[in-house]
Amino acid sequence: MSVVKIFILTVLAFVGAFWWAPILARSLHKWQLWKKQARKYTPDGRVLETFKKIEKDDKVFTPRGGGLLIWVTILVLALVIALFNRLFDGLFFNLNFLSRAETWLPLFTLVAAGIIGLFDDLLTTRLSGGKYLGGGMSLGRRIIIVLIIGLIGAWWFHFKLGWDTIHIPFFGDFYINGFYIPLFAITMVAVFSSGVIDGIDGLSGGVFAPIFVTFGVIAFMRGQVNLAAFCAMIAGTLAVFLWFNAPPARFYIGETGILPLTTVLTIIAFLTNTVLLLPLAGIMLVLTTLSDIIQIAYRQYGLRRGWPQEKRQFFIAAPLHHNFQFKGIKNETIVMRYWIITAIACVTTLMIYLLDKGM
Repeated sequence: MSVVKIFILTVLAFVGAFWWAPILARSLHKWQLWKKQARKYTPDGRVLETFKKIEKDDKVFTPRGGGLLIWVTILVLALVIALFNRLFDGLFFNLNFLSRAETWLPLFTLVAAGIIGLFDDLLTTRLSGGKYLGGGMSLGRRIIIVLIIGLIGAWWFHFKLGWDTIHIPFFGDFYINGFYIPLFAITMVAVFSSGVIDGIDGLSGGVFAPIFVTFGVIAFMRGQVNLAAFCAMIAGTLAVFLWFNAPPARFYIGETGILPLTTVLTIIAFLTNTVLLLPLAGIMLVLTTLSDIIQIAYRQYGLRRGWPQEKRQFFIAAPLHHNFQFKGIKNETIVMRYWIITAIACVTTLMIYLLDKGM
């Protein structure tokens, strides 16, 4: 029955998202939720010249806010199932995926982070003119918001759910007590920083979908059926997003999607006690973040050494996928290779999990 529940919920999420995706696309175009000009500044507020060569002005007319497709669909589905349970005396109880130990916090985080991300996208598009990241909130403010979400999640895990250990594959559980809270918060900020992977049509959705499938499988094997269903529903809505994000994209995921996906992924990794497998499953997220860190650090080092501007770049452009674009690799090739590497990494993650459990 558990497999049937997960299958039905995934299908409902997919069909529901597919039904209203054209409505969302038309609405986002009507509201003109796109950047009014190509990106001018780096994440740390510096004037950006290199990126102008690959981001053409005509691309700014693709609206942001596609992430609504993910969290609104799942939220509405949860509310509808709860309502039908009340109206029909628990007839739909078997489809209820909400539980205090498994999905309360992930769903709350998904929706809360989605609302914050939507606000940022509105700043970027409707109230454009800010200096940071196309007009939205500054990078520092975003990090503070994610850190606050992480600390709230850590508090819930540690004091409400009683988590105080971390599992190291092949070595077992290690008691870390209060260190659980900073570890949780730092991990969430680190995963959020990988959100810059949203830069080419189909790239972010194709990377995140298999990661959520992987942790859904792990949750299922741990007996966390509701959490597995939640992961499968996210993957189902991401599949619909990919359908409409395929070139030429009808909309971009925006912070409306990236913020909830990265924060909830962190929570799911901790709920399944497999946070140390997250860097492997999300290897392309890790490499994307590292490329940005290396680029910024190398630029600062070159600045201190007095190097000329053109020598202060470790990569031609960062994050990594833009570097590949400048090397002349087609967008479709970059996207497919990211998908393939992610798929291999996710399969490897599952193999390590199974070996760790002696299966």
